[in-house]
Amino acid sequence: MGEKIYGFHAIEEALKKAGAGSTLFIVRGGGDRIAALEREARFSGKVAVRKIARVEMDRMMPDVDHRGAVLDLGGPRKGSSRIQEISVKDFCSSLGPDQGALVLMLDGITDPHNLGAILRSADQFGVDLVIIPERRSVQANETVQKVSSGAAQYVPLSVVTNLNREIDTLKDNGFWVYGADMAGESSYETKFAKRSVIVMGSEGDGISQLVRKKCDYITSIPMTGHIDSLNVSVACGILLYEFRRAK
Repeated sequence: MGEKIYGFHAIEEALKKAGAGSTLFIVRGGGDRIAALEREARFSGKVAVRKIARVEMDRMMPDVDHRGAVLDLGGPRKGSSRIQEISVKDFCSSLGPDQGALVLMLDGITDPHNLGAILRSADQFGVDLVIIPERRSVQANETVQKVSSGAAQYVPLSVVTNLNREIDTLKDNGFWVYGADMAGESSYETKFAKRSVIVMGSEGDGISQLVRKKCDYITSIPMTGHIDSLNVSVACGILLYEFRRAK
């Protein structure tokens, strides 16, 4: 089996682009939502449909709330057309001379629920590229796909070995880099450049020191509550909104 997608919304989005070799597994005697997924899969002409017993699907997806439907894309993630992967260099080369762009760099996000929520916000706010490190970071797995409600299928992703090196590449192509940290200036006062990179740090430690030194500005979200910080996915959504609002 290859990459597997579960969750009704995520499957609905993935079916729109699923290629030949994909298989939709559904439990026998499923409800209306499962029947609708089956019709869409058969209508595509590319996705095979297999009806299996619920116990068999439980074995296929242990410890997962599959809700009676799983889409197998028929290949490993990098060989799949589902995730739009692109190198940072190729992304920069694709931009026109005066074209603006918004890049989101995630420095060590380890919770798949946070990454899924971030990708959903990235899709909603028109992020042009999301960059995640190859190590010490969650990847776009099945849980991320489900939590993103299919948004992971639409946001271009670059998985890199060295964030600092990619920051240099982005700067060489006219990008300014904004790190998110509680000690930064208010995001209300931040003037984002036409080409901007927003860097979000890990859930526990924030932005690493080496990446922080590469940032041109450090920005923060003004808060008045009793808790000292926001969840990283919530903070990310707020900063993406601030960028779009300023434009």
